[in-house]
Amino acid sequence: MMPRKTAQDWVSELGLMPHPEGGWYKETYRAEHALAGRAVSTGIYFLLTHDNVSNFHRIDADEMWHFYAGDPLSVHMIDVAGDYSAITVGPGAFQAVVPAGVWFGSTVERAGGYALVGCTVSPGFEFAGFELAKREDMLVKFPSHSQIIKRLTPS
Repeated sequence: MMPRKTAQDWVSELGLMPHPEGGWYKETYRAEHALAGRAVSTGIYFLLTHDNVSNFHRIDADEMWHFYAGDPLSVHMIDVAGDYSAITVGPGAFQAVVPAGVWFGSTVERAGGYALVGCTVSPGFEFAGFELAKREDMLVKFPSHSQIIKRLTPS
């Protein structure tokens, strides 16, 4: 049996680079077909480790997550009504969707662990439709979720 790859193995093998929200990524697909000047779909590899979080952010399109390797990934969400929920992407739960406009961030809970996932965005991801959460704004808007907001926003 081959030893389990490390997070750094995947970063090197896939040519991943740091993502502004945290973790590492590489765009792997951008549809040639466009509507209103925007690709109809995009795809990335995304890797997150236990000691690094994906900070709360939102995008203007649905994002489907696909599990590839490693440990389960928790995706924490605060919807437009202010309700918190979490989904897990990992063994036994290979796909999940975050709807457009929902604040979300991710964690790997296993100490020393990592998750390698893919994200498909439709219509395609554009940084112009990406917003990184500001801690103070989130705490004012969603005070009942202060613990997870403090964990998933830069201080």
